[in-house]
Amino acid sequence: MTLYQVDAFTDKLFAGNPAAVIPLDKWINDELMQNLAMENNLAETVFFVPASSPLGGSQKGADYDIRWFTPGAEINLCGHATLASAYVLFNILGYKRPSITFHSKSGPLIITREKDIISMDFPSWKPERISNYPDGLEAALGIKEIVGVYKHRDLLVELNSEEDIKNAEPDFTLIKKTGEKIIITAPGKKVDFVSRFFAPSIGVDEDPVTGSAHSQLIPFWSEKLGKTKMEAKQLSKRGGHLWVVQKGDRVQMGGKCVFYMKGEISI
Repeated sequence: MTLYQVDAFTDKLFAGNPAAVIPLDKWINDELMQNLAMENNLAETVFFVPASSPLGGSQKGADYDIRWFTPGAEINLCGHATLASAYVLFNILGYKRPSITFHSKSGPLIITREKDIISMDFPSWKPERISNYPDGLEAALGIKEIVGVYKHRDLLVELNSEEDIKNAEPDFTLIKKTGEKIIITAPGKKVDFVSRFFAPSIGVDEDPVTGSAHSQLIPFWSEKLGKTKMEAKQLSKRGGHLWVVQKGDRVQMGGKCVFYMKGEISI
């Protein structure tokens, strides 16, 4: 098998979120995919097969079926690894059509590109405010004050300022005990909103840039700011930059990618 490593949501090497991309002719077994993701030890390893594959099982209209694995578990949606997959198809594997439709466990994902920005059409997951959230959340996140807590797939924790996001000192052991994947977010100084994402319960302490988290962040901030087109940054150590749009029950997020490595897997 061939493996491509791509830095997504960035225009420079060693930034953004690295993804391992493994194109397949047909699906291999789940245990092997999980072991490969564990061995790669990146936030996500992504696999895709042509929709015409006998074992694809795809929905009509899809070009490829796609699945994502963290080092610890399969997940139902991943933005940066989808962006990296599209980059590999467009720029390395010779895919010529103007758009790619991936079939996934979260439904169809439509990918387009304009020059060097690749845009993804994802589901919009508007989080709802909750009052019953894990005790000691402030201590787990290493923060002083919570503005509000919301949830769809992940907990979304609103803070007061960009500085609060930067200065958060998460205790990953405490976060793991909650069993939750957690987004922290606040208004940005030079962009519309900023965030960080923690998921030690699935083997990712802090994810550099998280497309799936923006399926919640975009509708949240679109309603709060009264805007449909926004600019966002994820304030991890590597950092990430996204251009995002709220479009009804879908969201669009765009970013750039940088190629890092091609390798060969021997099993």
